[in-house]
Amino acid sequence: METGKFFHNLMERKDFETWLDNISVTFLSLTDLQKNETLDHLISLSGAVQLRHLSNNLETLLKRDFLKLLPLELSFYLLKWLDPQTLLTCCLVSKQWNKVISACTEVWQIACRNLGWQIDDSVQDALHWKKVYLKAILRMKQLEDHEAFETSSLIGHSARVYALYYKDGLLCTGSDDLSAKLWDVSTGQCVYGIQTHTCAAVKFDEQKLVTGSFDNTVACWEWSSGARTQHFRGHTGAVFSVDYNDELDILVSGSADFTVKVWALSAGTCLNTLTGHTEWVTKVVLQKCKVKSLLHSPGDYILLSADKYEIKIWPIGREINCKCLKTLSVSEDRSICLQPRLHFDGKYIVCSSALGLYQWDFASYDILRVIKTPEIANLALLGFGDVFALLFDNRYLYIMDLRTESLISRWPLPEYRKSKRGSSFLAGEASWLNGLDGHNDTGLVFATSMPDHSIHLVLWKEHG
Repeated sequence: METGKFFHNLMERKDFETWLDNISVTFLSLTDLQKNETLDHLISLSGAVQLRHLSNNLETLLKRDFLKLLPLELSFYLLKWLDPQTLLTCCLVSKQWNKVISACTEVWQIACRNLGWQIDDSVQDALHWKKVYLKAILRMKQLEDHEAFETSSLIGHSARVYALYYKDGLLCTGSDDLSAKLWDVSTGQCVYGIQTHTCAAVKFDEQKLVTGSFDNTVACWEWSSGARTQHFRGHTGAVFSVDYNDELDILVSGSADFTVKVWALSAGTCLNTLTGHTEWVTKVVLQKCKVKSLLHSPGDYILLSADKYEIKIWPIGREINCKCLKTLSVSEDRSICLQPRLHFDGKYIVCSSALGLYQWDFASYDILRVIKTPEIANLALLGFGDVFALLFDNRYLYIMDLRTESLISRWPLPEYRKSKRGSSFLAGEASWLNGLDGHNDTGLVFATSMPDHSIHLVLWKEHG
């Protein structure tokens, strides 16, 4: 009896499958309108059990994972339209989504660029760029929250420090205590200390130190022995700025006697005295030109000198009858003063004034733009790059995003005395101004001398 029932049910199953196949073939041959009418009719004949079954299966069928179904190239194209925060949220949907999104190199490179990050296109590891982006948003949030920096002090001088110069993790300080010291910024330790004259300006390399002094002279010193190897005499006023180039065997100096002198670095002899300034020459810069114009070619060495109102541009290599190529100013009537800071990278000249930052194109000498900061008066320029500028006033250190010309971060500064004597404040590492890259936001940001003879340092805080 049981055996007969089994075969009876089996036959019923076979008949049902045959019937279902016939219905399926007929259903597929119908128009969309006829299919809809058929479904409406079947639904009207269904009971609660069938309707519940239909509801549960429809929910699953309608949840199509399009990112999983699309070709990878098309998925990447769609992902590029989403903002990074949405992408990070999408990474949480499933392991498959996280895998696809994390593999899209271009998406994360674009996200990093939009934050002002430097991108090395040769690195095509998408996961690397996703990690860089995550690191970047943390650093940018620190900047916005004014928590990206920390401070420390260097103590060792017994009189006011007027001269500062920074290079490759080392800070040189020149003081009224007749000494110059070289400090390792990362450890705060003094590497070298030598007896000098009163320093208004310093610049150094591995072997030597060059100093400009309030005694109207320039001197060259040997670090290892502390001996003075050259003494440049001829200025009749304090020397506020020095620069040199070993390849050219040239040293330049700017003085309170309104002149710029060009010296033979090894011989110590004066090659030329450049006149035309009517104020103290507070800054000289010796730099290789990177653009072509009627007056210079790429590779030419150029000398820039600045006073309270003007920036003068001179050729180097034509010491006899050297004539000023161009004089730049922001006001013909001298109503607007320039800050004693100057940025020149071979392509652009940037200087700050009471009206804001002025940027000149070095090929044409035209003013490219004036970045005004009316809400904060007398911002002084410290550093200028492709993406960021570093500025400061009596109270704060500021970072400006040059793409939007807005101040994105600030850091409080202690009470210090501004002085016309010497370069008693300066920027540290400069590469991050062209865009952060996750590695160059380390080391010194800013240094200034204090009334108690110490040097106040502002440093990047470790990522943690």
